[in-house]
Amino acid sequence: MEIKPGNYCPLLKKDCVGLQCAWFTQVRGHNPNTGKEVDEWSCAIVWLPVLLIENSQQQRSTGAAVESFRNEMVKANEDSQLALLAAANRNSVREITE
Repeated sequence: MEIKPGNYCPLLKKDCVGLQCAWFTQVRGHNPNTGKEVDEWSCAIVWLPVLLIENSQQQRSTGAAVESFRNEMVKANEDSQLALLAAANRNSVREITE
């Protein structure tokens, strides 16, 4: 059994007026739930759950990239600190021996 959404608009309190409505929007891309390609017209309110899911996935991806960048920066800072300490120690040893 396939479940199909109704055509009733709760804002207008009648059937959807389709292209006459400013919120009737075309969405192209990939469905984040199924991965299938999407090229459909529907009410912007109907698209909200799909777009919220896609937004959450993009935020997780961005968070992972930021965390990876942060880890690389921490490593680079540690390497810089070690290099500076090594240079400072060499200068200290030179001053003592001179």
